[in-house]
Amino acid sequence: MTTNRDFSNSFSLTDEIADVVRERILKGEYEIGEKIKENQIATELRVSRTPIREAFKLLENEGLIDYIPNRGCFAKGFTQQDVDDIYAVREALEELAVSWAVERITPEEVIALEEECDLMEFYTKKKDRKKVLELNSTFHDIIYTSARSRFLAQVLRSYKEYIDKTRKAIFYEQSYLEAILAEHRMILEAIKERDREKAIDAIRHHLESSQSRAERVWNLK
Repeated sequence: MTTNRDFSNSFSLTDEIADVVRERILKGEYEIGEKIKENQIATELRVSRTPIREAFKLLENEGLIDYIPNRGCFAKGFTQQDVDDIYAVREALEELAVSWAVERITPEEVIALEEECDLMEFYTKKKDRKKVLELNSTFHDIIYTSARSRFLAQVLRSYKEYIDKTRKAIFYEQSYLEAILAEHRMILEAIKERDREKAIDAIRHHLESSQSRAERVWNLK
């Protein structure tokens, strides 16, 4: 495995190493159960083992690796059951969020959604996957906020880690950006029209497509 990443002095070395390993896990470059070797990463990235161990702790907390005493760290990744469960829960939560958002969203929040979509289109054309991922996350966060439910917000916050993991995997694939933008435009138009059923259909289509993309990235089907 190789990386073209240049490590910067201004950013946490631990976080940068975690980004490299996380990307490999999410892209399926490490198979589930495969040992992730400290010495191999140290040699490849020309870093000491201390920040690698700290990076492994971050990834263990994220649920992406397992640490087994006296044996080392092993990739967890996602199984088909994991993906099915994540998207089943996400679909239920986001359909509820968007149905309430249609009723409760403010004109200012609608404008904010439009701005996120416009920026997403701009960065999609520039092929800036990282920026599109950030805008995608903010778009959904605006919907969650506009649902005006502190209970739903609390559930979504606790679930956000899993949502973000699946998003990151998908956004590594450049070819998906145009489709993702079109799906967000559909959600936006339904909310602007205050059409609850159309909004639910749009979010459901987006999540079903998102799950299919995630499964292709992880070679689950």
